[in-house]
Amino acid sequence: MELGDVFVHERALVESSNIGVGSRIWAFAHVLPGAVIGRDANICDHVFIENDVFLGDRVTIKCGVQLWDGLRVGDDVFIGPNATFTNDLFPRSKQYPQRFEKTIIENGASIGANATILAGVTIGTGAMIGAGAVVTRDVPPYAVAVGNPARVKRYVVTAKEHSYQPAGDMPSVLPSIDGVQLLTLPQILDPRGALSFGEVGQHLPFVPQRYFIIYQVPPYEVRGGHAHKVCKQLLICVHGKCSVVLDDSEVRNEFELNDPYHAILIPPMVWGTQYHYTDDAVLLVLASHIYDGNDYIRDYKSFCKLKKDEYS
Repeated sequence: MELGDVFVHERALVESSNIGVGSRIWAFAHVLPGAVIGRDANICDHVFIENDVFLGDRVTIKCGVQLWDGLRVGDDVFIGPNATFTNDLFPRSKQYPQRFEKTIIENGASIGANATILAGVTIGTGAMIGAGAVVTRDVPPYAVAVGNPARVKRYVVTAKEHSYQPAGDMPSVLPSIDGVQLLTLPQILDPRGALSFGEVGQHLPFVPQRYFIIYQVPPYEVRGGHAHKVCKQLLICVHGKCSVVLDDSEVRNEFELNDPYHAILIPPMVWGTQYHYTDDAVLLVLASHIYDGNDYIRDYKSFCKLKKDEYS
């Protein structure tokens, strides 16, 4: 059956009129009156969509998925078969919260088959949730999260630029993000041990105004996840190793810091994330400015908007 520019299968029950042009709703799907579905969506068999649900454009919902009140889904999201969403962290029969938790799936994210998403989490832009994963907390943009509970396993390549550098040996070619530099610091070896150093003006690209040390990070944790408006940072892993992901909203590079004589310079307006810390990892960070909370950009979508304004 065709309703305007929306296809609705004759065995579907669609009570909402807020459905975008080009969307297709297949057999035994049930869409309640308050639901909003964007353009060119594909809602497969046996999908239930409750009232307070918003789906963006070009969303695909595979068979056997129930979308409950409070769910917000961005554009170009894929939700695999039998993925499960929740909206109440303490459910009781015939007892209802004053409001249901908001769960947010940001643009371009993918949810694997049979994954379970707990109420109130945000799955970041372009993230990918593995089949059967149980997501109990927020997932960063472009992260691949797997397991129970879901942990970040790696990061995905941008669709726009295939410049992904897998974690491993230091790349001989600098990442293709403007301003990012890989520095090799002097190293002196003798029978008494090794020494590495850096001097301002010769080896260090700025005069540090602050330093901090990150250590004892559990191997499944993610650090960083922000950008700075003006502050520069120099990262040196003085012991153990960790992976560093840098992102300018169009290009994403990943590589590994695994010795005390290599350093990565992160300029302003580059999104930085560190993960895959070994148990013994000690990351030294030198900063060009003293701490200023207003210098941080902690929301990835806001960061991308600022970068877009910068490019235009």
